Amino acid sequence: MANRKNHVKTTETRPVAIDLFAGAGGMSLGFEQAGFEVAAAVEIDPIHCAAHKFNFPNTVVIPKSVSDLSGSEIRQLAGLGDRVIDCVFGGPPCQGFSLIGQRVLEDPRNSLVMDFVRLVSELDATTFVFENVKGLTVGKHRAFLDELVVAFSEKGYQVRLPWRVLDAAHYGVPQHRQRLILFGAKIGHETPDYPPATTNPADGKRQMQGLPLGPSCEQAIGDLPDADRFETLMETDAVKTTSFKKSSDYAAEMRCTTNDAWHFGYVREWNPAVLTSSARTIHTEISKRRFAETQPGLVEPISRFFKLSPDGLSNTLRAGTDGARGAFTSPRPIHYEHDRCITVREMARLHGFPDWFRLHSTKWHGARQIGNSVPPPLARAIASMVVKALGIEAKRPPQSLALGDETLLYMELSEAAEHFGVAKPNSKRDRKSGAKKRKQSEIEEARKRLRVVNG
Repeated sequence: MANRKNHVKTTETRPVAIDLFAGAGGMSLGFEQAGFEVAAAVEIDPIHCAAHKFNFPNTVVIPKSVSDLSGSEIRQLAGLGDRVIDCVFGGPPCQGFSLIGQRVLEDPRNSLVMDFVRLVSELDATTFVFENVKGLTVGKHRAFLDELVVAFSEKGYQVRLPWRVLDAAHYGVPQHRQRLILFGAKIGHETPDYPPATTNPADGKRQMQGLPLGPSCEQAIGDLPDADRFETLMETDAVKTTSFKKSSDYAAEMRCTTNDAWHFGYVREWNPAVLTSSARTIHTEISKRRFAETQPGLVEPISRFFKLSPDGLSNTLRAGTDGARGAFTSPRPIHYEHDRCITVREMARLHGFPDWFRLHSTKWHGARQIGNSVPPPLARAIASMVVKALGIEAKRPPQSLALGDETLLYMELSEAAEHFGVAKPNSKRDRKSGAKKRKQSEIEEARKRLRVVNG
């Protein structure tokens, strides 16, 4: 607490964090659940902005590129004044690794990384968390990390070394997903340490002595009703139902049936009798037969889709590409029991998103939002170590939180851009749901049906 003695904070005030490159909010949720108040989320994609605003209505969404923002502008937009910023976190895209004889951070394609460093300094954040792909730690890419450590040092920040790659499967997530995590703190403050693993992967890989077995695919999604039972899900992504099966401990947490499931985050006001983010996918009979013939844990040879094993873990759920890079869909795994690809809600369960958390109504945008995000349980474990280093006792907020306007989840890209007052990004997927075009009138009909579902 000595490092915070000059900071004006009451014991009731939650530590403040800023999410850069926020996406739909996987890191935001993990930090909130660890006890942080996520005051602002910077995100350039208006579809992601819309989902973030729905799930975190108290967070100020800033729909801009970090390159167009200063620390003082973020403070002003978030209404923070001169409050202490306890942590800045995010995962800037890193692309410039092919040049020889040039400092990697000087590559223009890595300018967003330097903007991250700049904003950490301009916001005078006490700590930061930088997350990125495992590939940065190997081969010539390691030079990038060496330069990044120096760049932070020049701004007055020390980085926890050696850096580590964390696998979400060691933190209660039924999916192998490895992410590089860098912890940093202002010189003179305690630098957060890496969180100890809490679970062993359900597939038996990389076992760590004394830890309980983490959740399997069946424990994660086995209680969810089969989306193919509901004709409503041919037209929209939500349906009212009470046909949930008995929950595993993991599924019960995703259903938020106990107080502990909320951790140190806000209790959301939501309707657990509505199955959301579950728009159906139409498969041909030939595809269904191939899916049925594929053994769990193997890849179907024609589609190259991975089939989940009920007793194992999901493969890494990926995002595909955005509209500017061709709008290619990353394949969703095949369900271990049903002869179909899993729904966006089932993807969310495998990623550690609770059922109240909503994604965009289309399968393509919803899956992309999950694939681009850090699993919330992993983010929570990371953020908990930041709380510990800050010397703060995490506290639950006393009030509940109503979710945002559902129309945010049904906006096309052009609508979302107009809503947030930004230029529409170039995308081949505007006016599409999955791979099929939908007219505006059809979207309005889906919204009407959803209002009927929710009463």
